[in-house]
Amino acid sequence: MKGAGEDQTGLRADFSSLLPDAVLDAVERATGQRCSGVIRALPSYINRVYTVGMENGERVVAKFYRPGRWGRAAILDEHAFVRACADEEIPVIAPLPLAQGGTLGDADGIAFALFTQRGGRPVEPADPGNALWGRLGALLARIHRVGERAPAPARLTLHPLTATTSDLDYLLDHAFLEPREAARLEAFGGDLLDAVAPLFDGVETIRLHGDCQHTNVLERPDSGLFLIDFDDMMNGPPVQDVWMLLPGRAVSARAELEQIIEGYESFRAFDRASVRLIEPLRAMRMTYYLAWCARQAHDASFLQNHPEWGTRAFWARELAELEEQLAVIRETGDHCGAL
Repeated sequence: MKGAGEDQTGLRADFSSLLPDAVLDAVERATGQRCSGVIRALPSYINRVYTVGMENGERVVAKFYRPGRWGRAAILDEHAFVRACADEEIPVIAPLPLAQGGTLGDADGIAFALFTQRGGRPVEPADPGNALWGRLGALLARIHRVGERAPAPARLTLHPLTATTSDLDYLLDHAFLEPREAARLEAFGGDLLDAVAPLFDGVETIRLHGDCQHTNVLERPDSGLFLIDFDDMMNGPPVQDVWMLLPGRAVSARAELEQIIEGYESFRAFDRASVRLIEPLRAMRMTYYLAWCARQAHDASFLQNHPEWGTRAFWARELAELEEQLAVIRETGDHCGAL
């Protein structure tokens, strides 16, 4: 989600200078070692990520951050959080120290970092009786124990009156919708904020992973579960990382939610009343995703992959889903917080 460290004008990628030779040169300067010349691009829509072979036989992962997305301070907030987790022997992949000092390099204006290459099998959603849910909760709790120790000042704070208001303003101020659809979105936004903002009063806010989907959890036979891709880390309520792992809404995934919380509470206290934030957070995530897409509306590759984005048919469908989610929030109320 867009925060203090993210470009306010949108996501405008310019990786035109990032040719293979430039990648190899950047890695050699950053490591003080020679590359073997082997380079392979890894799947990543936002950033550019490569596996690079070194002359000594090792491999590193080079992550080049999308220009204009995060400021230097925001990236360093990410690095500090992940390295602090690694210092506690929590299974994450921390950025490597560079030969010039620090963990953030520069390749002709493009920020980059290096990581140890580690493979793993993505976890799959499990049935309620699978011990995976408790293990996921325990992993999150250990990460949140580190997250509570310090803020991330250059990162977004997940609150409807700041984050969601910013997303709604971006969509409405940049004329992405026709007047009739814009009026529906504005009405939805006002109703959503009225309904959910009071629920965030007094809620604990700590550093979070922020995008804790099961696709960002890998498993290795030697080390068990580990969490990857802290690119969207933020400050927010701990339940944000919990709900994104669930296979469905809170009311239909109570067994999985209870097991996550039980695992979580083996390492850290969990505010069970915060479960009432799950469906509001889902609505905020849906709104954020629309704004995230809008910030790249002029990116040629985005438009090629999403040709329907921004059409009246698109907005009719998306607005209907937002309004349905608001109805869910109103219907469930405090019932989803009764665990």
